[in-house]
Amino acid sequence: MAAADPAVRRWRTCGEAWIALLRHVWSAGEAGMEDQGPIIEGPPTHFEIASLSWEDPLLLRHGERELMPCRARGRTRGRPGPEDGASGLRLRDRNGADQLRWVVGLLRARPWTTSAWISLVIPGDPSCAVPCLVALSFRIRGYRLGMTALFRSQDVVRGYLAYIPLREVQARVAEELGLPAGPLRIFVDVPHIALADAERVAGILTALPEPHAA
Repeated sequence: MAAADPAVRRWRTCGEAWIALLRHVWSAGEAGMEDQGPIIEGPPTHFEIASLSWEDPLLLRHGERELMPCRARGRTRGRPGPEDGASGLRLRDRNGADQLRWVVGLLRARPWTTSAWISLVIPGDPSCAVPCLVALSFRIRGYRLGMTALFRSQDVVRGYLAYIPLREVQARVAEELGLPAGPLRIFVDVPHIALADAERVAGILTALPEPHAA
């Protein structure tokens, strides 16, 4: 079994990872620009989350509750999860293929194959149509199914709204393979905070002065 990568930061909960991600961009970010306006742009980051839940105390205290899911339906209000919009269509129907079903079929049919990648990018797409979530990697290690989600860019103030639905995708694939789900890994190439959200982020980090290390 491969040794753990020391470059990957590890967090127990989604809330702890989210606060650390805000702090990462806040402390190391630089002024930048996006289509929607000025941003604080942080360095690329790679981290791992062990447990994800909408009942996370940090998310309930500091997140935007009006954007969290109706628990009875498990869907977000106002903002799409990874299975809605462009990303969802490309997971379920990429050139006529259900990509999640393809992953399950590959790992079932070839037990010696312990990893599978799927892309959510279609060559030739206009730049405005390229989703922020560009790929998912599934890997069986230690009889558990891990998943890595790759984001080309992400507004980290609301990143948790994507992470928990991604865990649901991972858990569904793991269940079909008869395996428990391992950690969820996230890679963000351009993590950023909109300048319009800077005051809110400063308030959150002031209320939580100590890093939430695992």
